[in-house]
Amino acid sequence: MPFDNGTITLTIFDLRSPLPENAVDLFAARKAGTLDSVSTEPDAGPQLGWVTGRHLLDTQIDEGTAYRGPFLNLTLRRAERKLPAALLNAICKREEFAYQQTHNAEFVPSKVRKSIKEEVIAKHLPKMPPVLAAVPLVLDPRSNTLYLGTASTAQIDLFIENFYQAVKVEPVQLTPGTMLEKFFQTTESSFPALSFCDAVEDQPVIGRDFLTWLWYYSENEGKIDCGQDGEFDLLIEGPLTFAYAAEANGAEETVIKKGNSPQRSAEAKAALAVGKKLKKAKFSLTRGEEVWSGTFDADHFSFGSLKLPDGEAMSPDERFIERMESLTVFKTAIEGYFRKFAETMLAMNYPETEKELRRWAAERDGI
Repeated sequence: MPFDNGTITLTIFDLRSPLPENAVDLFAARKAGTLDSVSTEPDAGPQLGWVTGRHLLDTQIDEGTAYRGPFLNLTLRRAERKLPAALLNAICKREEFAYQQTHNAEFVPSKVRKSIKEEVIAKHLPKMPPVLAAVPLVLDPRSNTLYLGTASTAQIDLFIENFYQAVKVEPVQLTPGTMLEKFFQTTESSFPALSFCDAVEDQPVIGRDFLTWLWYYSENEGKIDCGQDGEFDLLIEGPLTFAYAAEANGAEETVIKKGNSPQRSAEAKAALAVGKKLKKAKFSLTRGEEVWSGTFDADHFSFGSLKLPDGEAMSPDERFIERMESLTVFKTAIEGYFRKFAETMLAMNYPETEKELRRWAAERDGI
């Protein structure tokens, strides 16, 4: 499973209230059914249910299987019978060809094609093995922090719905808005927009402001002190994806991969000059010899291909716990950098800081 080894796709949530004491029993009551029970009806929809974090066929959910050390580790499993598109098309073409020969027809009417497709699905779908998909979670009950192994909006919505149905607690995603509320008791609508040029921004996107500020900060200072969690340093790297705030659909995005240093390219400088901001970028976060690296999607506030520091634990469970402790440190650092960003934006001397930001954007080298 992705939290056990390798890189992670990650979205972070907070729980506004602790799980009920019988949470494991509540998840067990909604465990996934057997694969044989996955419906063969074309319009039945997927079978959804919980399994342990050990593997997708482990439906024995109890205190011993649901927890690994202090961490709750479960997976929302989706099982559905599907006829592969290539196979469906091939069988339909065969049946349509047979129809043409039988009826001496030059073409197959649309109603007949539809009927053939429905008959093919009804006949062959029961022969298909269930296709499995998974959304893994790790919950740290000490901080009520939930780590979800996906960045897909559809999967997140499905997960939140099923999580709430099970334990009646709604996860709240870690976003600029939730952190502003948590740390500063303010809202996104009252938060100032980051400005690198004179271009007017009608719909500021705080996630992009944060990522672009991280780029500026990493080149000018980079370090933050998180108290007992230590000092961190940050580096923003390419490829870089720029966009205007209003272009949520991806129109006219600028993706820069040029050479070994796209962040120093003329294209990056030009993007800043016309009011574009970073939407996605690679990063490296360090604490001493420990390194976290991956990609940061500012719009979804999620992390892709997240590589955790190398550990020393040998057994699978010890290695899992070590990796989850690394995620806890990672969340602390991200919150620390966001607090530094928000404090900068809300400070009384921000007009002077804005001049520095604009000078950085205008005078940076473009190679």
